[in-house]
Order: sequence, then structure tokens, then C-alpha cells
Amino acid sequence: MAQERLIGILLAGGLSSRYGEPKAFATWKNKYFYTWSYDILHDVCEEVIVVTREELQPLFPKHIITITDVEPFVGCGPLAGIYSAMEVSEGDRYVVLPCDMPLMKKDVIKKLIEKHKKGVTVVQTDYYIQPLVSIWDRSMKQRIYEALMQKQYKIRTVLKEPYVHMVQGKALTDEAHIFSNINTKEEERRLEVWNRL
Repeated sequence: MAQERLIGILLAGGLSSRYGEPKAFATWKNKYFYTWSYDILHDVCEEVIVVTREELQPLFPKHIITITDVEPFVGCGPLAGIYSAMEVSEGDRYVVLPCDMPLMKKDVIKKLIEKHKKGVTVVQTDYYIQPLVSIWDRSMKQRIYEALMQKQYKIRTVLKEPYVHMVQGKALTDEAHIFSNINTKEEERRLEVWNRL
């Protein structure tokens, strides 16, 4: 049996309006935010695709594959980013991470991949569903396309039974703060606190 092709999708195309500048290029421990997710994906996937905005593409190193949303879904959010990566690179499964989770750890993602069963596997923490920490089968591409064509841009529109498998964050790690998105400068200041936990 042929080994499944695993593609990493790093979402780095948000406007970062609450943060005030592109979050992908904020720094923590002398590393850009995006590199924390990129390094994890690079270690567990055959290929990593960064979905970003056109004006940010020149800021990434040349060896990193960057794309923008495909037409007609430019600027239509993370769901469009996932679809665009699926269009550009054919894989069996896709591992999705955002660019603003610098506390994420490789072993958490490896466990999530192991728990993937069907359609979409998504992390659920105590308070939130984390659709940007997820595993997607290629079979979901058509469902994403149909949602986008109907202008349903929220990821939750495709996270419906029987296609979704929820994994509790506690089954992956005892450190709930690992799933924290850094959306504001205030949240960024908490990184050091969380890092000491």
C-alpha cells in the first residue's frame, strides 16, 4: 500500500487588524511567529505550503513555497486558504496550522495526525473549537468549494456530521495554553507567562 501524501498548510494571510501589523512576522524568542508552525509542519509533512497575501510573499525566504488565494476566493478567509492549497498541491491529507500559535508543539500535531479518522479532524478545547488546528482529507475539497461558492466563508459551515471528528485538546496535551492564538499585543505579552507554566 502506497504511503499517504501529507501536505502542511500554514495560514498566514489574515489582516491582523487587532494586532496592528502582520502577525506572521511578529517575533518571539528571536523567531518569527510563522516559523514555529512552519518548522512543525516541515517535520511531519512531505511538503509545506504557506498561504498568504501577495504583498507579504516577498518577505518569506525563497525556499518556502508561498501562494495566495486562488480566484475567485481571494481574501475570503481561512477556508479559502485551505481550498487554495488543495488546488495547488495534491495530497491525501492536509495538516492545517495558523501562523499565530508560537506555543504549538510537534508532538501535539503528531498525536492529532494519529487520531485522524475521517473528513476533518478538529481540536476542541474547553471553550473553543480550533478549526485552524486540524487534519483534512482531500475528499473534503469539493465540500469546501461548494461552501465558498455559496459565500459561506466560515470554516464551521463544513464542520458537520458525518464529516467531522472532534478531538479533545486534553487528549493531546495537558497544556491548554498551547492552543492560544496571539491576536493582540496584550496576548503577546502573556507568552512569557504561558511559557513558564
